[in-house]
Amino acid sequence: MALTIYAVAMMVRTAADALAAVPADAVEASTSIGHSLWTRFWLVEFPLAGPVLLAGLRVVSASTIALVSVGAIIGSANLGYLFTNGKQRDFLEEILIGIGASFLIALVFDIAIVLLGRVLMPWNLRKSPASKSIRQNAVGVY
Repeated sequence: MALTIYAVAMMVRTAADALAAVPADAVEASTSIGHSLWTRFWLVEFPLAGPVLLAGLRVVSASTIALVSVGAIIGSANLGYLFTNGKQRDFLEEILIGIGASFLIALVFDIAIVLLGRVLMPWNLRKSPASKSIRQNAVGVY
């Protein structure tokens, strides 16, 4: 429950920053062509804030997984138990397994979030460096 509150608090701040980073010109242009508040949010603000929201979700995911390990200190039997038990028994392999498991779980979540972002925001895919240099040479920018 505490980790959920922590994650929501971090995402609220990230969402506020993401929506504040939407260019005012885009919002004004959307309003001037007649979009309602609801339509403007879903068609303009949310897509432009998407990359920042995705980055914030990645940070929240990694920090929450890291904090799960700290929960063993207050008596919660979870992945952090490997750290505390290994430290108490001076058993290095148990500590390393806990570190590896935490890293693996964080990596899996991070990859899943990145893939989800690519599916939900295909317009945000990076172009290859070769296509960028071709495009720059085509318009005469060096």
